[in-house]
Amino acid sequence: MSVELMVWDEPVPITRDQARATYLAVRKSRPVTDAVPEVAKELPGLVTVFPGHVLVSMDLEAMDEISGQVFAVARAHGMVCYDPQRDLVHNVGPLGIYQGMQLHTGDGMIVHDPDLGLVHDVLGTLSAQNPFAALVAFGRHFLQVSPLDGGHLGGDHTEGYEVEYKEGTMVRAVLTDLADVRRAFHEYATGDRAFLSRHAWS
Repeated sequence: MSVELMVWDEPVPITRDQARATYLAVRKSRPVTDAVPEVAKELPGLVTVFPGHVLVSMDLEAMDEISGQVFAVARAHGMVCYDPQRDLVHNVGPLGIYQGMQLHTGDGMIVHDPDLGLVHDVLGTLSAQNPFAALVAFGRHFLQVSPLDGGHLGGDHTEGYEVEYKEGTMVRAVLTDLADVRRAFHEYATGDRAFLSRHAWS
């Protein structure tokens, strides 16, 4: 089984809906063999060039490793990358303040210097297939979250989210609303620690 990523240039950050629509439209068009862009020469996996877009195909077993390389190459070229398997779009920015910060997910995705929109969207995918998400500034601190519902993750029965923050010592809080989780992650990524005083930590 193969999976795909698509890379192209956008002047401003785009939404998942916009990225999905672009991907679906491009997949209906015909590949080209002339005028291969420089980015296509650097991408791993099986590369197919469409007008203004590059499709990368890979085996499912190699997805985590190759995806990380594709994300990095796309960012280096200032390009968008859409992941149709996860329905996530990786924009060039805006970024958090910690250079080299990593986003880790329970379904195996690792992104260096994730854009804030990607972090927001990833938090909405927490489920049995993606049981945690973490932002990590290695050697300094991290923030991670897992859904709580009596051991059964995902669906409409989530009883809240366990959020853990570590900077020296580990503290935990239970948040009931995904909007609060997203706000805390945005604050963390941008250097704001208001979430620490807004919630009860133990």
